[in-house]
Amino acid sequence: MNSTAPKKKLGEVLLERGAVTEDQLRIALHELKTTNKPLGAVLIDLGFVTDALVRDALSENTGQRSVDLTGAVLDAESIKIVPQDIARRYTVLPLSYVKSTRELTLAMADTFNIVALDQIMAANGGDLKIIPVLGSEADIVRIVEQFYGFELSIDGILQEIETGEVDFDSLQMTNDAYSHPMVRLINALLADAVQREASDIHFEPEEAFLRIRYRIDGVLRQVRSLHKSYWPAMAVRLKVISNMNIAESRAPQDGRISMSLVGRQIDFRSASQPTTWGENFVLRILDRKKGIVEMEKLGLTEDNLSLLRLMLARPEGIILVTGPTGSGKTTTLYSILSHINTEGVNIMTMEDPVEYPMAMIRQSSVNESVKMGFGEGIRSMMRQDPDVILVGEIRDHITAEMALRAAMTGHQVFSTLHTNSAIGSIPRLLDIGILPDVIAGNLIGVVAQRLVRKLCKHCKVGAEANDFEKVLLGLKPDSNTVIYSAGGCDKCDHQGYKGRTSVIEILKINSDMDELIARRASMREMLLLAKNQGFRQIADDACRRVLDGTTSLEEISRVVDLTNRVSG
Repeated sequence: MNSTAPKKKLGEVLLERGAVTEDQLRIALHELKTTNKPLGAVLIDLGFVTDALVRDALSENTGQRSVDLTGAVLDAESIKIVPQDIARRYTVLPLSYVKSTRELTLAMADTFNIVALDQIMAANGGDLKIIPVLGSEADIVRIVEQFYGFELSIDGILQEIETGEVDFDSLQMTNDAYSHPMVRLINALLADAVQREASDIHFEPEEAFLRIRYRIDGVLRQVRSLHKSYWPAMAVRLKVISNMNIAESRAPQDGRISMSLVGRQIDFRSASQPTTWGENFVLRILDRKKGIVEMEKLGLTEDNLSLLRLMLARPEGIILVTGPTGSGKTTTLYSILSHINTEGVNIMTMEDPVEYPMAMIRQSSVNESVKMGFGEGIRSMMRQDPDVILVGEIRDHITAEMALRAAMTGHQVFSTLHTNSAIGSIPRLLDIGILPDVIAGNLIGVVAQRLVRKLCKHCKVGAEANDFEKVLLGLKPDSNTVIYSAGGCDKCDHQGYKGRTSVIEILKINSDMDELIARRASMREMLLLAKNQGFRQIADDACRRVLDGTTSLEEISRVVDLTNRVSG
């Protein structure tokens, strides 16, 4: 066991590496006075450094081996060696265990925590060789929650509510502190949803029971049914943490929750709606870590990525991202903003509401009560010397006019629009009341997208495409192409799908297209010109994802119109 003390302080190492500035370190040290977190965790919370950067700096400084825990899978033997309460209390994670030599490889947030090592030794009769390795604190907490499970916790709390007997297993889930079982039940359900990577939680009262559903990978899935007597107390608890009025049950209400779950800060946007059998409650999960994806990881083809970069190179004009609700428009916009977010650029946003806080970006929420709508918001932002403006959504003539006016006065503007295709956004803008010669010359391009579920790589089933499938996918009749469909296994909760990816079409507006827009040409004419210039529709991109084995034909048919690919 290596007990060598760190050679330098973490702050000094990060300064030498140029990872933080002296000002940033001073802010973090000031924050340390009001928190019991280590310096690395404070720097990560402030957004100055990443988990990986802190882990590598600590590793270099202490001479300890570090480990990247992204995608780590634990074996059952190692979990038995380290009890759940020790893993949680000391932020440690058993990675592997060799029975013959009694060697346990242990990921630790603090490899010099002698108490943690002694406790694990004592729990195993002292006959154990522990090899500590350095791991990210957030990753360790996340994986401990994942592999030690939440199901027991929820069941234990429900039993406690029914019988009045305290369930000590569920208490361990909440850091050994006793709190009201209803408080712990809501916390356990929220944590369970985050753990399963759900995007929404639905609490739906029926006549005799309460249905709880999670939206996972865009599809609702029922996870629990509880007796209706649970719901009044649960609804009150949800309202309390959402800062809603607990006395009001006849009018819809909106709120926001911010909690630390599975090792990181998670925000929830909550909304209640009176229904026949009581208040319906829906929580939208806003996970900051998942919300901002690198532009290169959006699932774009090389051609589309180059096209997007070319559009971003234009210093003024408007770029639109279109698609239905829940198609990942916000994620794409945030990825683009993150890509161009540097010290030399002033980026300002007007959103409804702000979903993911981002460093260096001035973000504002629409607030109708103080007459701060999208139109007024853009007008006031223009006086804040912006380079780039993000307008959450173009809904009406005023917002569209102000966004285009900002684009005409030398700003780069990004916004979203609800249309079914990239070409469809042009008649939509005309319909809102924007003049065609204003659109022409100011619209840089349009990104249209959908989200499709990815096949589980452990259980997807391959078969040769039949004649009809070949027609849909644009294959030659004599080709022997294998395509995949959903299976079902423990790894994907027997759904056949795990995770989602985007299918995208990008329309870059050039001078030829500007001419067609200016003379109000039909969508058919515009589509023909775009296709002649190499434009690939969203259906083509979706078929590409089927052919490369990422998703199934059944899945893309659910979200993309393939009927035009069948002649006659």
